[in-house]
Amino acid sequence: MGFSGKMVAKAIQEHGEENTDSILETLLTYSALESSPQEQQQVDCNHCSSDNEESFLDDFSDMDSFSDNEEIINPTSEKEKKILSLVNMGYTVEEASIAIERCGLDSTVVELTDFIFAAQTAKAEDVNFPLEEKPRPNHAYKKRKLLEYEMLKKKRQMRLGNQTTGEDDETVHLPNPMVGFGIPSEPCLKTQRNLPEGARGPPYFYYENVALAPKGVWTTISRFLYDVQPEFVDSKYFCAAARKRGYVHNLPLDNRFPLIPLPPNTIHEAFPLTRKWWPSWDTRTKLNCLQTCIASAKLTERIRKAIEDYDGEPPLGVQKYVLDECRKWNLVWVGRNKVAPLEPDEVEMLLGFPKNHTRGISRTDRYKSLGNSFQVDTVAYHLSVLREMFPNGINLLSLFSGIGGAEIALHRLGIPLKNVVSVEKSAVNRSVVRSWWEQTNQRGNLYDLDDVQQLNGDSLEHYMNLFGGFDLVVGGSPCNNLAGSNRHHRDGLEGKESSLFYDYFRILDLVKCIMSKNN
Repeated sequence: MGFSGKMVAKAIQEHGEENTDSILETLLTYSALESSPQEQQQVDCNHCSSDNEESFLDDFSDMDSFSDNEEIINPTSEKEKKILSLVNMGYTVEEASIAIERCGLDSTVVELTDFIFAAQTAKAEDVNFPLEEKPRPNHAYKKRKLLEYEMLKKKRQMRLGNQTTGEDDETVHLPNPMVGFGIPSEPCLKTQRNLPEGARGPPYFYYENVALAPKGVWTTISRFLYDVQPEFVDSKYFCAAARKRGYVHNLPLDNRFPLIPLPPNTIHEAFPLTRKWWPSWDTRTKLNCLQTCIASAKLTERIRKAIEDYDGEPPLGVQKYVLDECRKWNLVWVGRNKVAPLEPDEVEMLLGFPKNHTRGISRTDRYKSLGNSFQVDTVAYHLSVLREMFPNGINLLSLFSGIGGAEIALHRLGIPLKNVVSVEKSAVNRSVVRSWWEQTNQRGNLYDLDDVQQLNGDSLEHYMNLFGGFDLVVGGSPCNNLAGSNRHHRDGLEGKESSLFYDYFRILDLVKCIMSKNN
């Protein structure tokens, strides 16, 4: 078919010699991408000229990236990597290409999927994203390759029995606005739902993962968790930062209430000292999702140089460049023409953790642990229904506990923690939870384990005989293989970390079986 030897070798290396369908699909995609003109990012100002072309990836090479599974990709393959990631999530090549064109090559996959979702929601009004129109190829060769790719994709789906109806079954449409079954400002959206018989508690279960997961992930999660549909919530309705998450749980929906005092709801409420330096053309009121990496010093210095030469407002091109970087890295204004990333204690506050909760561990570990944690106020709102049900305390099984977001949510709700079995592989995170447990003078028992494989039928029966069973099973596997911001591994539930979901289901099902037998 005229593919180069280098391209074929690359495809075989990615998929293995046996997977011929995936190899051919990848080759066709590469061909279509290579035949299109090379896009160049342009901004009509000096700071994005030749001085900064060579340092475009400094934001990544010099950033504090604290996830072992996040690696920096070669800039020459960044566009095709992102298009392939979006195609693997179920989007078309056309949608992916237009999103990259509109948002810029340096946009994260989360930002690109947000753009596509917003465009799909309002496509009738959005003239900048003509989803209803067929793409206009630059020449016949590109058109032929795109058609070959689409035909191969359809053929493969038919062979696998994945017809159009099947595709619809695999697609979970995220709500907009993402308010779940209700938020404190709109608490009565839904108060009743019919749960499948096998899903009803006790024990109650609560499982969290990223909302913008690859296609099919949420369908799989719901299928394993007794066909309970996820509740999608963006934490921007609870605090000053966005955090799009899905929660599969069997908790009641009525009589929810928020934690008091309510946390700051805007950037200026959370960080009032920034108001003095905040330019009028930066209209942000909320921060984006808090992650495990922060902006480099080189980037903040480039931003300062880009705007310091202007007495008044900088040109629109400069404003756009600065705002794009501020949104991407959650930068706040801390001085004249000076932006800075959030400090760990500021991230703690936004996520609802006690002051100095992670203090004492390295700065690297603080960002990493906080970036993978719950947003406590959001989780507490969902768990608040348990306070009347368990006035004398609760027995909690906390899987992949991280830094104890669920435990802190229950504690702040005034629900005594009688017995907590906490499973967390990170010794640093376990030390944070143990320190919090002691500092808050908990009267219950904390059993911390470092390996989920230690929880089998015998060990679970031991704990359940010891204190009478579990009332709540909480979990949320690390999202390294699910989050769109992870540019290296995005393997869905089959990834190294996210496959822990299957351990969550295994353990939850064992707990239900043992409790049913004992009853």
